[in-house]
Amino acid sequence: MQVLFISFLISLLATLAIIRTRGWHGSLSADHDLGGVQKFHARAVPRIGGVGVFLGVLGVATWYSVKGIVEERAFWLLVLVSLPAFLGGLVEDLTKAVSPMARLILTMVAAMAGFWLLDAGIGRLDVPLLDPMVQFWPVALLFTAVAVAGVANAVNIIDGYNGLAAMVAIMIFAAFGYVGWMLQDPLIWRTAFAMIGAILGFFVWNFPRGSIFLGDGGAYLIGFMVGELAVLLVARHEQVSPWFPLLVVIYPVFETLFSIWRKKFVRGMSPGMPDGVHLHMLVYKRLVRWAVGSTDVRHRTTRNALTSPYLWLLCSTSVVPAVMFWKNPVVLQCFIAGFMLLYLYLYRQLVRFRSPAWLVIRRQRGRKRAIKKNQ
Repeated sequence: MQVLFISFLISLLATLAIIRTRGWHGSLSADHDLGGVQKFHARAVPRIGGVGVFLGVLGVATWYSVKGIVEERAFWLLVLVSLPAFLGGLVEDLTKAVSPMARLILTMVAAMAGFWLLDAGIGRLDVPLLDPMVQFWPVALLFTAVAVAGVANAVNIIDGYNGLAAMVAIMIFAAFGYVGWMLQDPLIWRTAFAMIGAILGFFVWNFPRGSIFLGDGGAYLIGFMVGELAVLLVARHEQVSPWFPLLVVIYPVFETLFSIWRKKFVRGMSPGMPDGVHLHMLVYKRLVRWAVGSTDVRHRTTRNALTSPYLWLLCSTSVVPAVMFWKNPVVLQCFIAGFMLLYLYLYRQLVRFRSPAWLVIRRQRGRKRAIKKNQ
């Protein structure tokens, strides 16, 4: 638990420092665009929370060196290979000049570095027709790069509301850490705990008030680490089916795949173009938008924060069974199919204005009168 405490404390203080010094760097680091289709905040907020997360992880690596922990070299290599993904996103946060494709390529480069330096490669899929192909190292290298970059991009896609991506990532790392602990693999569980602590240090300031955002740097860093741990679990332990990490990350991954299909074949637009009908946006618009009717900044922030718990609950429907049945590939496959059906059902109901009444947060009468009085 020491790694969790160290990464949490460093991330907590570093993120607070970023918030307190926003007057110095806000012209570069703050998100001043309040009118985009994917913008649901009401004031300019620093979007470099990933710096605090990274410093928390870096602090753990330094502690490894001071204490001479056995996993020191592997952990430092993991931090090193994450740099292209993290820095590509951070530069985008500061300059708004790094394209999604460039960030994706940088993350693929990071995954390739992990393939060579950490033996983090996908060599099996538990799919008879595909397993012989991924055992050929060039195919394994390409497949690993695409998979890890895809997961990182998926985490970035769900980073739309206060606390959403952060808590989903915490749940994912908790699942990986538990299985790593059961397998007695210190690199896996210590890395998972380090990431949980670093993300929690950011989460304190991000949810519910949204004093700082992860930004692309933080989302790509966290997503890359999720992808790497998923690959390492399967590569280092034969008893772990590839279906286990897939079920753990199915919410952000399926959100991404469904969005690509929806944009390309339903709306006839480029998958890289932003739109306002992701599932988390529909939850905001259909379920919580009218919970607080005022347009005041504090009330808009409240609506923003009310969205995330819905998606945390959805994510738990995949993470919990994954942890319970991590040794059973058939059950894992059934839960993957079940999650996709649940996702599609919820999406269909929301997009057609058929939200179950018990899910809708409605404005209380007393609050409504108070808002009218303030206005």
